[in-house]
Amino acid sequence: MKIIDLTHKISTDMPVYPGMKPPIFEVGNTYEKDGFKETLICFFSHTGTHMDPPAHLFEAGKTLDDFPVSQFTGQALVIDVSGLSEGDLISMDHLNRYGNKIKDAEFILFYSGWDGKWGTPAYFGDYPCIDDEVLDWFILQAKSGKKKGIGFDTIGLDPISDTKLVRHNKLFRECDVINIENLCNLAECGDDLFLFACLPIKVKDSDGAPCRAIAYIEE
Repeated sequence: MKIIDLTHKISTDMPVYPGMKPPIFEVGNTYEKDGFKETLICFFSHTGTHMDPPAHLFEAGKTLDDFPVSQFTGQALVIDVSGLSEGDLISMDHLNRYGNKIKDAEFILFYSGWDGKWGTPAYFGDYPCIDDEVLDWFILQAKSGKKKGIGFDTIGLDPISDTKLVRHNKLFRECDVINIENLCNLAECGDDLFLFACLPIKVKDSDGAPCRAIAYIEE
């Protein structure tokens, strides 16, 4: 079995969503003074590879700690849309190429290749986004209990220019699922179903949290 890390590293110089502050690392204890090392780390709940629950947008929405741990693991499928150009939309044609696999997958993850721009200004550009038909299809699947989450190798479900977060609002208004952003290495996952785990930090009343996303690929 091959295990693939789909998670960006958290660091003080990492990309963060416009308007957010980057992580802060402060020395708490040192080897020389205390005999051990400990660091105070401060970052926003939507830093790096992270997930959103409905509570990210809605006060009465479900928080991450309200979900059972089973919500964060299951069969996933990577949809390769790396051939799209800036500003292009992801349509159902891209999903339908995978046949019944899209129905069997509990997580739909979109590989645009945008993770290759991580750490550069281009990461904040006009990345491909799902269109209304794809969003409506996913919502219908999630409401029937067939989908646990959706994920992207970009900084958002919505275009970075959409400050109203229209897609986020529609998704979380309709169903209790998770949205995973800033994934990486999806190109290594192939075009078949695989076991996926994305475990968030367990925080009370969590509106979002960094997660460690991992793919388990049978060889």
